[in-house]
Amino acid sequence: MLAGTGMGGGTILILCLSIFLSIEQKVAQATNLIFFIPTSISAIYINIKAKKINLKVSKSIIFWGIIGAVVGAIIAQKIDVKLLKKLFGIFLAFIAVHEIYVLIKEYIIEKKRNNKIKQ
Repeated sequence: MLAGTGMGGGTILILCLSIFLSIEQKVAQATNLIFFIPTSISAIYINIKAKKINLKVSKSIIFWGIIGAVVGAIIAQKIDVKLLKKLFGIFLAFIAVHEIYVLIKEYIIEKKRNNKIKQ
């Protein structure tokens, strides 16, 4: 249910590990990345077989994704855990605000569409 709000399973995993199991934020994020590898490989395999992946576009995304992951890991290593938690909280708040905005926008569009149909 929470994943439907725009937060992926990794975000929920990090929250559960850090809040309920009192695992340090950096360790929770690293655990999430390790968990992500086999699930993403299986998803990629299934979607390639179904011809749902544009391999030309994927190359660019993979290249920049690897660079972003390396830079993010280096930054996370150097940031204080308390600051990292605050930044992660801000990130989650941004996602929540964005999702609320999208829902309101979709509601308004749907309401206008229904009003035009009734007229």
